[in-house]
Amino acid sequence: MPFYVSPEQQMKDKADYARKGIARGRSVVVLQYDDGILFVADNPSRALHKISEIYDRIAFAAVGKYNEFENLRLGGVRYADINGYQYDRRDVTARGLANVYAQSLGTIFTETNKPYEVELVVAEVGEDAETDQIYRLTFDGSVADEHGYVAMGGQTESVAQALKDGYEEGASLEVALRTAVRALEAQDSDRRLEAKSLEVAVLDRNREHRLFRRLPARRIEELLAAGGGGSAAGSSGSSGSSGGSSAGPSVEDVDDVLGDGED
Repeated sequence: MPFYVSPEQQMKDKADYARKGIARGRSVVVLQYDDGILFVADNPSRALHKISEIYDRIAFAAVGKYNEFENLRLGGVRYADINGYQYDRRDVTARGLANVYAQSLGTIFTETNKPYEVELVVAEVGEDAETDQIYRLTFDGSVADEHGYVAMGGQTESVAQALKDGYEEGASLEVALRTAVRALEAQDSDRRLEAKSLEVAVLDRNREHRLFRRLPARRIEELLAAGGGGSAAGSSGSSGSSGGSSAGPSVEDVDDVLGDGED
């Protein structure tokens, strides 16, 4: 026997379902630092990335169901490649990509029985901090223009509050990374995140061409140790920090040779 459910109730049920799915995942934080934009995810997997390159100056971070946000990432890469080829690479922007994602997520939310259990950040690094762009997209296609920092997934409120308390505008990469790690640890006072449990990447405005770069575990340890700790990762990496001046550049050089981004 057919039954009637009001559109308001349907939308509420879908939103509750998506929020619960996103909250079960591990958090991701995005924040600006003096030379660009930093992405940090609580993600021990070396194969299933939450943070990825989309185009020359644009990166993508997501929480939720991996297969769903991976489909969105691939769609964004295709959109960027096609538009950059047909028109000009400068015509590919985070704003345009965020609009495409918003339309897709909005259509899926309203026209299908099951919404995507995802939340996204699309970020583009500019010539300076004032021209950086960070857009946050939720499961229903809503878009917010963020400044400074963003927290997604897991216990978002506690992570966002820790970011608010610790964020410093124009901070160095070392300070920004420690702030991000402390914010992720705020979800569980007994947990200490080590470098191998973190996925970290940057959009570095000082690089040329492709500005996206992943940071390997060794480099993460060096950065955390450089500021004197505050987490277990910092203390575990302190022994390697004494040789950081010679080891750090070689790691980055390897990244440059092998390629930092993703297709």
